[in-house]
Amino acid sequence: MKFGFLTGCLKNMTLEEKMEYAHKVGFTALDISCWPKQNSRDFSGSDIDVENLTDKDVETLKAAQKKYNISFSSLAYYDNMLDPNPDTRKKFSNHLVAVIKAASRLGTPLVGCFVGKDQTKSLTENFDEYGKIFTKYVKLAEDSNVKLMIENCPMPGWQEDGLPATISYSPELWDEMFRRIPSKSIGLNFDPSHLDWLHIDYLQALRDYKDRIFHIDAKDMIVDENKFSYYGIYGKKLNRTQPEDLGFWTPVIPGLGDINWSQFYDVMKEIGFDGCFSIEHEDRRFAANNAEVEKGLEYSFNHLNPIIHDFVEK
Repeated sequence: MKFGFLTGCLKNMTLEEKMEYAHKVGFTALDISCWPKQNSRDFSGSDIDVENLTDKDVETLKAAQKKYNISFSSLAYYDNMLDPNPDTRKKFSNHLVAVIKAASRLGTPLVGCFVGKDQTKSLTENFDEYGKIFTKYVKLAEDSNVKLMIENCPMPGWQEDGLPATISYSPELWDEMFRRIPSKSIGLNFDPSHLDWLHIDYLQALRDYKDRIFHIDAKDMIVDENKFSYYGIYGKKLNRTQPEDLGFWTPVIPGLGDINWSQFYDVMKEIGFDGCFSIEHEDRRFAANNAEVEKGLEYSFNHLNPIIHDFVEK
């Protein structure tokens, strides 16, 4: 099994420098952040300029992968593909198409994205839109020998009131996604941390959707049950410190939160998962600069690597 991290957490480094760093630590894969060069998203990055990717770029990247023994587990681009503004949606769509085509050229098997939501329409109307536009993306992916995967984050930061801004965050919604588009070329980038704060049994979900889980994000979460009881299931509404501040949960690096990764890995083995296990670093305590980000990545590497290589005593 490949073990890596999402590259956008490291800033002002070339992708080759990130590959060199990953190899030095012991990682064997990278989930490549591929947002547009000009964007304002938090926790994003643009390590490959997919819209202007040349044959020479592809050759250079493949040579660096070979040099550092690093696989690209996925090209990552997460935006609201159902954005209500038609111009914004077209821009996002054009970029996702470029990411899929770049993945094909690089021999990268997966492209990660969100579904999103048009907040001006009903849930049924959103799924109708999803069916229309994602059928085209999935067809392009199939023709390109690539699979699409949806991360299960509800993106509360995209709505002023902190309510879900995607239609793809729970098992109920996954069932509808896969009913609408039954192709085996669309699945999940499974992130247990979001299921944890939503109070969904992430171990059972891991079992139930084993055939649709293409990639797993290793991200941890601290859930404060006392604050959950105070704010309630919809989360904090007043005096939020940042867009995703719902008051009762905090994203942290793996090993410093609530998830029992040894138990989680036992279920990964149980279902026969053989994809990539990839750290998604969104811990604000280790984000001031690259040295702090690396400290967080290496802490998580040292916590998870013995578990996924069965070096711990059971």
